[in-house]
Amino acid sequence: MKIGLIVQLHGRPGGRTPTWHSISTLAATVERSGFDSFVFEDALLYRGETETNGCWESVSIAAALAATTQRINIGQSVINSPYRSPALMAKIADTIDEISGGRYLFGIGAGDTPDSDYEAFGFPKDVRYSRFAEAIHIIFNLLKTGSVDFEGRYYSASKTELVLRGPRPQGPPIIIAAAGRKMLRLAAQYADGWNWWGRDETLDQTVKRMRPIVIQLERACEDLGRDPASLVRTFDLYTVVPEGFSTEGSGLEQAVTGSSEQIAEHILGLSELGFQEVRCDLYPKTPDAVEAMQPVVDLLHAG
Repeated sequence: MKIGLIVQLHGRPGGRTPTWHSISTLAATVERSGFDSFVFEDALLYRGETETNGCWESVSIAAALAATTQRINIGQSVINSPYRSPALMAKIADTIDEISGGRYLFGIGAGDTPDSDYEAFGFPKDVRYSRFAEAIHIIFNLLKTGSVDFEGRYYSASKTELVLRGPRPQGPPIIIAAAGRKMLRLAAQYADGWNWWGRDETLDQTVKRMRPIVIQLERACEDLGRDPASLVRTFDLYTVVPEGFSTEGSGLEQAVTGSSEQIAEHILGLSELGFQEVRCDLYPKTPDAVEAMQPVVDLLHAG
């Protein structure tokens, strides 16, 4: 079983605001501690009733991490598809893969951040599935074949080519985040990997909730003549508290915690659903908490 770390890029002045120094330091600790991947959010603004959180732009962060890490896979957990045109996003993905030497993870979804996020930056917020279906068609063909000629209702790519290519002939792996029937079918059709997430659950609760989704994904693969095992499965686990740390003051209702052996057992239990990598949201997100996860990393790698 592989393991990754999830970090957030949002904050506000006077609060817990991530800086490039804190993000890059955490990534270096993750790499040193044996983790397999380092993923982060793709959002622009969180506007609440009493306060507003801003976010660092994730493509810029991904490129910087690609240049300053050596081993771990890096990328957005889920790119918010409406933020960027699909042809441009394919070029961005291939460019970051070039910078990283073939370590970029291209996670993408239809988008689900609050409407204020879309309105503030001028992005459409309607018919997200139909927009995504066109976007992923363009992205898939550009990355896998280097060219596409497409005119859709929402997007177009007229005789578009990726002339300069990164280290992987078919680009970085496309990982689609999906849970609905139509989105799962797109994952089965276009993706190299599939991702979903869970928060504040026991292992039994997660397995019970996820099993119908996994079954639906496998049926979609079979309907398209694809071996379900060819689709790599990743899971974003919210939230893990390493051994020696407390949930006190965190507001967490139900975290994955205990000894390193107990945490590893919980994560390994997700392999029952075919998950091959679990990306953990840690509390706290500090270098010492990451280092405390090293026994868990070793147990997961040992199987």
